Amino acid sequence: MRMGLYARVAGLPVEVDSVSLERRAIETGSGFTRATTTVVLRGGGEEGVGEDVVYDPAAHDDPPVPVPAVSGSWASFDDLSRRLGELELFREAPPYPVYRSYRRWAYESAALDLALRQAGRSLADALGREARPLRFVASPRSVSVSDWLELYPQLRFKLDPVSAWDVAQVELLVGTGAVDVLDLKGAYRGTRVDQPPDPRLYRLVAERFPAAWIEDPNLDDDPECAAILEPHRDRITWDAVLHSVEDVERLPFPPRTINVKPSRFGSVSELFAVYEYCEANGIGMYGGGQFELGPGRGQIQYLASLFHPDGSNDVAPGGYNEPEPRAGLEESPLDPRPTPVGFRRA
Repeated sequence: MRMGLYARVAGLPVEVDSVSLERRAIETGSGFTRATTTVVLRGGGEEGVGEDVVYDPAAHDDPPVPVPAVSGSWASFDDLSRRLGELELFREAPPYPVYRSYRRWAYESAALDLALRQAGRSLADALGREARPLRFVASPRSVSVSDWLELYPQLRFKLDPVSAWDVAQVELLVGTGAVDVLDLKGAYRGTRVDQPPDPRLYRLVAERFPAAWIEDPNLDDDPECAAILEPHRDRITWDAVLHSVEDVERLPFPPRTINVKPSRFGSVSELFAVYEYCEANGIGMYGGGQFELGPGRGQIQYLASLFHPDGSNDVAPGGYNEPEPRAGLEESPLDPRPTPVGFRRA
């Protein structure tokens, strides 16, 4: 009988001697400070790392003190994971429930990295999979697609359409032939990236980009928008609403593909269950990032290289998030370069 993915790592013992937190921050050039926290678990002469991608900078200025009580000898990674699921990782209830998943993922990924290092194994080895060259797309903060293409002619893109897009702008983008995914941000509520349903925008996206994936439309609040996208259901994909296998099953129709952001699922067990569900049901996958500043970026690249290396993975190296294009960045396909042991990219 084939062993399930999670069972391949669940039994790894983990020794945690100490926990420390390291804050990172940059000014994005688009009006907000991006801060994240690297979680470092040490034990048995090794250390494991993960990254908390909660978007509120204040959440990284004031992390829980003391840090979660996870020090000790854990008979299995699964025992530690279950404990993390019980702990309160915020001083106060976060404004968005998904923030709990983001923070739990930081500790889970650090614990998995530590467990693998203490066992002298890599994630690829433990899962019986090969890390393959990784195809990625870029999602620039501004629509400077032509500037990026001057430096990287083969680069592909994931863009966030907004109602301010005009026909001329759309035609320039269509002319590049380089757009893989258009994220309508229709599933967001009360965030700085909300994009209400807009029939004009939905029609532009559907008709002028006939080969692109259409991510996270709002099909509930505007019947006209839903009718516009009805003939394009096979190109509709989802991201923000997915936090579990059950969420995938509850989608309005079976998707051809979905955006799998590891941090949205919170636990390694749920993430691996989603991977298995998609593979068993013929659902394609591509990866998504959370503007990671530390080790989390390499970890999601590693996972993408194991499970969906040929997808439109929005996991480009961090340099592609900078406001202005520059030469010398790693190009797609990306060498996954997994470390010989642990769960991280070299």
